[in-house]
Amino acid sequence: MKKFRFVFCLVALLTAASAYAGNISFVGKTDKNPLEYQPGETIVFTVQCLEDGKPVDGKNISWKRTGDDGKVEEGTAVSSASEPLTIKTSIETAGFVRIQVFPIDENGERIGSEHQENVQFNGGAGVLLNQIQGYPEPEDFDAFWNRQKEILAQVPIKATLTPVDSSDENVLVYDVKVDCSGLAPVSGYLCMPKDAKEKSLPARVQYQGYSVAPVGPNVAGGRSQICFTVNCHGFLNGQSAEYYQTLQRTFLANYGFSSEENSKPDSCYWCGMMMRALRAVQYVKTLPEWDGVNLITSGGSQGGMQCLTVAGLDPDVTEVEANVPWFCDVSGAEKNSRVDSWFMPAWVDGLGYFDTTNHAKRIKGKVSVFAGLGDYVCPPSGEIVLFNAIRTEKRFVFRQGRTHGYMSPDGEEFVLEGKPVE
Repeated sequence: MKKFRFVFCLVALLTAASAYAGNISFVGKTDKNPLEYQPGETIVFTVQCLEDGKPVDGKNISWKRTGDDGKVEEGTAVSSASEPLTIKTSIETAGFVRIQVFPIDENGERIGSEHQENVQFNGGAGVLLNQIQGYPEPEDFDAFWNRQKEILAQVPIKATLTPVDSSDENVLVYDVKVDCSGLAPVSGYLCMPKDAKEKSLPARVQYQGYSVAPVGPNVAGGRSQICFTVNCHGFLNGQSAEYYQTLQRTFLANYGFSSEENSKPDSCYWCGMMMRALRAVQYVKTLPEWDGVNLITSGGSQGGMQCLTVAGLDPDVTEVEANVPWFCDVSGAEKNSRVDSWFMPAWVDGLGYFDTTNHAKRIKGKVSVFAGLGDYVCPPSGEIVLFNAIRTEKRFVFRQGRTHGYMSPDGEEFVLEGKPVE
């Protein structure tokens, strides 16, 4: 099993400090819109090495080209303040190329951790985007989810609300538990304007990224709407750090990455999580203050997976806002030889029921997504599979040089949009 852990090595950081007197970073771009190249067309990347935000001479750097075509190219260079590094490549088949540039020491060793994304450039460009498709969904996809919704429907929507202190006297805040199927209830914080009238407010349900950490109330969001922030595991809110650390070491260690559990959809950890995510929306719809129309789901990474999945399961969701959504094209590396995500469970058939792109086909509301061309937790090819799957109004913004955890301040943005399919 893969182990996924951020490791920041003190020795590497000390080496970086000796080789680079200031803070090192990179900014890169392509010679045209990176989403509009043609097969075989030369793709030109220019990448500038910066120290304390300014172009710098004489620094050793290394680059690597990988891609969904399986080709690998590598090289080294010395930075120039007057002329950025130029890398030329191409790709013949539908998919993306990935370019990485990072600092190296005098021995050719990378400076800093592989996942220290702020001291390297990660970018990309793609061709034939409309042909980037995912693996076929399971034949009984709808039957499985209809069965799960039937099981959930057998549990009445019963909530326990405990008032908690609010940082805004005009916003009510509650610690909420909602009964749900599975091992854990829905758990989160509900915020809304004080003295809100019946049927007066839009509603937003926010979901959490991959973690074993508490969520907090979104008081700012609750000034103008119902805002329900849901923790992804259904555990208690507002507990000590030791409470969450114990769960991370024990029951929730590497949750969702067991191939044995993932081989069948009923035993996947994701099944319970998605039912809690769906029940959260069902609960919000029972609130008398909801206007009965406007219902938004939102979240980043695993939260993006949840908010898109729920929108596919509940047609009442009118809008989805997903930031670097995860679990798109889970089988891409295994089935289509695409560049793999470094943080994704190994492909087994049970995961097809949770692939975000399969749920996306069923979304009725409009969808907005923000993604990175250098994000290889959520590879751009997977985000394009997501784009191609959505049949309603959609707007995707791809940022050059954006990874999963870092956004280059000078990265250019490129937009893909689509209208509803009749």
